[in-house]
Order: sequence, then structure tokens, then C-alpha cells
Amino acid sequence: MTQTPADPTSQPATDYDVVLLVEHALTDADARLVRSLHEALDEPVVYHLLMPLDDAAERIAASMGSVTGGEMLSSPAATPAMVEELDEIRQQSERGSADELTASVAALETAGATVAGSEVVDDSPIRALADKVHAVDGREAVVLTEPHTVAEFFHVDWASQARRELGIPVLHLLEHENLDEQAGGGGQGVSGF
Repeated sequence: MTQTPADPTSQPATDYDVVLLVEHALTDADARLVRSLHEALDEPVVYHLLMPLDDAAERIAASMGSVTGGEMLSSPAATPAMVEELDEIRQQSERGSADELTASVAALETAGATVAGSEVVDDSPIRALADKVHAVDGREAVVLTEPHTVAEFFHVDWASQARRELGIPVLHLLEHENLDEQAGGGGQGVSGF
């Protein structure tokens, strides 16, 4: 019995899954930039958005006291009022991150992107990125941050860590800059040393 080849048009289209790790809420311009990277692809592109929890630890430390000359200024033992204040700081951080994530999803969708999922992560951003890439069989990762010149120079920034961790292409974009600006054409991005 001869088998006829399957009609390629009857095959379901496979998605091109892109996992985005963003440091802050995407602006409309950021979302258009991300979307423009994949416009020429033939397969449907689906985005999965990750945003780290706003750094509550830094704000908590600031509310606990200050460090002067390498010594912690004495502070009283934690009181119920302090515990309540710290819990409020954590809740504010969670709400702020959730709001930024919602705004980022809306910006991507306004730019014509399909967003399959989004989440605030409170663990290691790179671990969360790797887990999501593996979970959705991601084809590429995009890390969008503000410039971190020293971390980038020493290759300890998120994008460098992700490149070491993942077996897929990882693109690092700078927030609020178009591709020309990031390539050294007038923006404030890192264009080389």
C-alpha cells in the first residue's frame, strides 16, 4: 500500500515561543521594538512574560536602619508594628510588580503580540527564565533591562547568565531605546569599551 504525503497545509502551525524577562514595565515603544524583532517570521509568535518581584528586600533593609562605617546602627528587636510594616512593604512590592506586569502585557498586545502567559517571579530571575524556556519549549529569550554597565562588562548581567544557562539564542535589549540607539547611534546604551 502506498502512502501519500501529508498535505502541509493540514499540519497545525507550531508556535515560535519567545520568553521575555523584563526588569521594569514595558513602554509602548519597548513593546513595539520586541514585536518588530519577530514580524518577519512565518510561524505564529507567542510571548511568555516574566518580571521579577520589585526589590522588596532593598526597601525592607532601608526601613530597618542604616549602615554607617561598616557597622549596623543599633535597632530594637522586631516589634509587632515592625513586622506589620515589613509585611505592608512586601504587599506593596507585590502589587507594584503585578501592576507593571499587567501594563507590560497590555503594551505587547497593543503592539500586536500574542501573550500566552505572564508571571511575577520572586526567585532567581535566571532560574525562572530557564524553567519557563524549558516548560514552553522556548525558541528564544529576550532580556530587557536598563543599562548595567559594570555587570555587563564582567558578564554577570542577566543576559550573560542566561546565555550560559540556556541552549537557545538570548537577546539583550535596553529599555526605552530603539535598535539604532542601542547600536551606538545616539542612545545611552552600551556600545563598547
